[in-house]
Amino acid sequence: MKLKDLTLDVEQHIDIKATPEKAFAAVLHRLGKGNTRPDGQSLELLLEPKPGGRWYRDRGNGIGHLWGFVQVIKPPTLLELSGPMFMSYPAINHLEVKVEPASGGCRVTLRHRAIGMIDPQHRKGVSTGWNHMLSEIKKDCE
Repeated sequence: MKLKDLTLDVEQHIDIKATPEKAFAAVLHRLGKGNTRPDGQSLELLLEPKPGGRWYRDRGNGIGHLWGFVQVIKPPTLLELSGPMFMSYPAINHLEVKVEPASGGCRVTLRHRAIGMIDPQHRKGVSTGWNHMLSEIKKDCE
């Protein structure tokens, strides 16, 4: 295996006509209860917005999946999450979401980095999934 097969580095951003505070609240919502797949189905995610807070799927009846933990939270500018995310195999992920003031509103930048035995389908799907989430954050704010 080559190093590029074991790593993932995706960065996307979107400009939003809203305050950083409003955009950051939408980020928390979309990473938690408001998270959906591109087909609109809920991922049943919960996010505890505090250092060490869990980010997980709660499927009910004691069924769930740990996606990660809040590594850094600095409202309204920065959120970092780390953990296995949707990868139920040997991999670790880091998700950084920055909200910065920009002309006419703010810019939300998302960077997802991972290392491990990354499934080709996951590698292919992450850009679509994060693009969907950023679009939904924009809709929530504008």
